[in-house]
Amino acid sequence: MWSEDEPPAQPLSPPPRMQPSQVRVWRWAPSAAVSHPSGQRDTTAAYRGIAGGTHGQAVTVPAATFWRPTITMNDDHSYAAAPCFMTDRLRGQPGDRGSTFHSQMPSSFYASSSSSFPPPDVQEIVDVHYPPVVLGSLSELREDEQLCDVELEAEGETILAHRVVLAASIPYFRSMFVSSQMKETNQRRIVLCDISSSALRQLINYVYTSRLLISGENVQQLLFAASILQMDAVSDHCQKYMSQWLTAQNCISLRQFAEQHNCSSLLLSTDAFAVEHFAEIRLMPDFLSIPFAHIRDLISRSDLNVNHEQEVFETMLQWLGEETTRRDHLPDLLQHVRLTQLSCGYLQEVVMKHPFIATEPSCMQQVAAAACSLAVGFSGAGMGSSSFNDAAMAASTSKSSENTGEYAASLPEGETRERRTMEQCPSDILRPLSPAGGRVWPRKSVAGVIFCVGGRGTAGDPFRSVEAYDWRRNRWFAIAEMTTQRRHVGVVSAHGKLYAIGGHDGANHLATAECYDPSERMWKQLAPMRTCRRGIAVGALEDAIYAVGGLDDAACFQTVERYDIESNSWTNVAKMNIQRGGVGVAALSKFLFAVGGNDGTSSLDSCERYDPHLDKWRLVAKMMNRRAGAGVCVMDGFLYAIGGFDDNAPLNTCERYDMRKDEWTQLANMSCARGGVGVAAMGGLVYAIGGHDGMKYLNSVEAYDPVLNQWRPVSSIKECRAGAGVAWADVRVANLLSPKHTHESGCAPYNGIAPCV
Repeated sequence: MWSEDEPPAQPLSPPPRMQPSQVRVWRWAPSAAVSHPSGQRDTTAAYRGIAGGTHGQAVTVPAATFWRPTITMNDDHSYAAAPCFMTDRLRGQPGDRGSTFHSQMPSSFYASSSSSFPPPDVQEIVDVHYPPVVLGSLSELREDEQLCDVELEAEGETILAHRVVLAASIPYFRSMFVSSQMKETNQRRIVLCDISSSALRQLINYVYTSRLLISGENVQQLLFAASILQMDAVSDHCQKYMSQWLTAQNCISLRQFAEQHNCSSLLLSTDAFAVEHFAEIRLMPDFLSIPFAHIRDLISRSDLNVNHEQEVFETMLQWLGEETTRRDHLPDLLQHVRLTQLSCGYLQEVVMKHPFIATEPSCMQQVAAAACSLAVGFSGAGMGSSSFNDAAMAASTSKSSENTGEYAASLPEGETRERRTMEQCPSDILRPLSPAGGRVWPRKSVAGVIFCVGGRGTAGDPFRSVEAYDWRRNRWFAIAEMTTQRRHVGVVSAHGKLYAIGGHDGANHLATAECYDPSERMWKQLAPMRTCRRGIAVGALEDAIYAVGGLDDAACFQTVERYDIESNSWTNVAKMNIQRGGVGVAALSKFLFAVGGNDGTSSLDSCERYDPHLDKWRLVAKMMNRRAGAGVCVMDGFLYAIGGFDDNAPLNTCERYDMRKDEWTQLANMSCARGGVGVAAMGGLVYAIGGHDGMKYLNSVEAYDPVLNQWRPVSSIKECRAGAGVAWADVRVANLLSPKHTHESGCAPYNGIAPCV
């Protein structure tokens, strides 16, 4: 059988003669390419079909000009396979039904033939122009009031239509007309209540024309009518339109509208907008009208966009107001305020003394439990007022105090209070336990940012580029590039700034250092180290940064340099016990830990820790695996060592160190091996970023959940890279973005209200 892709070698002959009772109908569809009988190829638009028609029958065909083996009438009234020209039916005037010709075909036309005409076959052909033609004809009939058999009335206006068209396109009318149990089934006049006449008229026009104009003036009426008539496609378009014009002024009212009319898509959009623009929404006059369930769900979300947790507490009080009927909701709402994320002074001076809290025993118990957790976790951080400590003691029977007391009891007898405090609060990145005993993480908007700095990829040249991770949106975005390209660079954050130190620029080992200030969105050069080195690791303790180990082309180093942030100067401190290139470093409980590395001969499993007060290193428990180029970080009081190389073999294994027990524990493996991986902790997860799997550089990222002991994939970095410096910093995503990035969708006003920027 001939197809468009395989043109026939010989011209086609007429089909065999058919009996008068036989009818074969031309059915046409666009064809991308056809063939001239001479074998020439024509790629112009054409139509193809199955030839037919009985003797003397009129044959109507759509217009087209094409080279196509088919039966056509020549000027001499003979019939042969020839090019066929017809006028364009679709561009004709209304009523023009195409080219029609009548003929008395010669009997020889029907003679049997042994030519190469294809055997009888079934071919389904779809005319894409047919539906709009039919739709146009139906619309003409309605406009001329022909064959209309139903009258729709809304607000006194009558709209004529065809029952079968309404039943075929609107589920509401299908149920009405098909069912024999409704009185409207056979009525000619149907009155529709609660639907505006203009909305009904536009929807009926849409049914006949497939065209609908949506504007700020009619969208709510259209959405309401479409919901009643069960026109889901129209409803979706209206909800999408309204979602594009959300503002702080109309968000709450549109959410209420969406809830009343079961508009799930609009409901999700309004909730997402309220979470993103919470600071503006909470100041709107209609904010106080939102129901309890909405305010509870809103303040419970981890992705709530706030600058600090006290905004959430104040919003709760604002909603409670002076209405005594709402006071019953206070204990429930307070559970969703992350009290341990509040500052100690605010918790003591504002929360504890507020009359709503002070007069409600269950609320005081929640606050006291949070105070106890803070007091135990930060007892050496200047929290010492008697009222605060009294509140902490009042919570001693809570689950929180049981947990923290159990933690403290596990420490050796004879430890000083300062040492016990250091052990109980090992990381200033994290906050203490919740009243329920579990870790309470900050909202994603204030959880900080993970940076991936430098490294190298497939091309081999070191990168200047820097990427930052937005936890709320699970995405990476680029920030200002470093002044120098760097691979195997040491990166750390301190006081809200990011430091990149040492590394290799593709030609030379580096001693240079630079600092990124989020407030200025640019990198600045710092004083250089005393030694050029790559494979360096850095950590921050108090007001100093320590550059540990590393290597050059001649040797691996055991030297350590200390950078004073205030004076912008470097000094040498005590050397490590072992030389370590490709070492991992992290600060835990006011100690600096150096993990693994390579001594110039093989990868290491040994670890040691530095006490800055004694200026001394001492060995601690060995890892379960040898690792160089591993990612190291601290989370929730544990030191994590992820991936790396055992000599030249990349690893997917992971382990963590418990300082209280001085031992390492094996964890779940990553999904793939990652040598030269970057690691950082944020929001209760450990992120493993990029690396090399032994075959290729990686841009994939996965996160470890210590509760589930599982890894899961998250958004990938934009560049495949290994040997990058990775660090968490206590900065907000919004401070890193220019205005054009923070305003992601510029929109015109909806209902005359300008959108928020």
